[in-house]
Amino acid sequence: MPEMPSSSTNNPQTPVLLLKTKSSPTDAYEELFSTPHDGFEFDPTFVPVLQHRFTEDGLQSVRELLQKKKIGKSEESSYGGLIFTSQRAVEAFAKLVDENEGRDEGWPHLQHVPIYSVGPATTRALTAIPQSPPLQIFGEHTGTGEVLAQYILQHYSEWYRGRPTKPPLLFLVSEQRRDIIPKTLMDDTLPSDTRIEVTETEVYGTGVMASFPGDFENVLSSTKDRPRRWVVVFSPTGCDSMLKGLGFILDEKTGKATKPAGQRNTYIATIGPTTRDYLIKTFGFEPDVCAAKPSPEGIWEAITSFNPGL
Repeated sequence: MPEMPSSSTNNPQTPVLLLKTKSSPTDAYEELFSTPHDGFEFDPTFVPVLQHRFTEDGLQSVRELLQKKKIGKSEESSYGGLIFTSQRAVEAFAKLVDENEGRDEGWPHLQHVPIYSVGPATTRALTAIPQSPPLQIFGEHTGTGEVLAQYILQHYSEWYRGRPTKPPLLFLVSEQRRDIIPKTLMDDTLPSDTRIEVTETEVYGTGVMASFPGDFENVLSSTKDRPRRWVVVFSPTGCDSMLKGLGFILDEKTGKATKPAGQRNTYIATIGPTTRDYLIKTFGFEPDVCAAKPSPEGIWEAITSFNPGL
């Protein structure tokens, strides 16, 4: 159950409803949005949307690769590196690393391969995984799958320069993901010495928490009298419940959203283009802003730069 923001109409703080589970032990979104600066005061509230479950078949596949030292720089290795685009995939990977921690010197034996990460949050999670010497993580600056894929093409070719055929990459994913990275890296039009095979291994699944619609309704009710409030959307999963909670009517045949009547005081921000494009394509709904970078600072900049009168 999310902690309810103050319902006072005199409260100068603007509610920011973060549709995510609060990170532990600290959450960078809470730290940023709880601190007034630049003349802005926000009141952040977390409303968890997703529930995650690890996929044992996928975990077992990665477990065996690690135990047999099949992810490495040698030509005998099955894979020459790893790709991560979500914190949950990192959590699944960390679970496997923890299982054998202290039993095998040098575990998980990945110090000589590139680990590709799509953004700062995923990179922070990867940095916490024990490896001596530390994991070599690249791509934090990219921010999106499209940019990361282009970066990998250049970086991986240099990393394995001299290998006419680049070793495959292992991509740890959920059952819901975009295919832009594999499509880009395995594009048939690429030169043979640049093209990279990618194996996607599903290590976790996601679904909407049964409690989300009720929790979201309660938070909306407690902030309905505020002059303005923001809803920050982090994933396509649960967008239909979010729109319904805001009073949108979803057409049974087309799925398109119809705006509710009345004066508007709720604005929508998305963490990046994937979620923005999903809302537009699936529901015909365009969010008010989209973060240029998938980070607390990116959301802050998008929200504080928004002018509803323009």
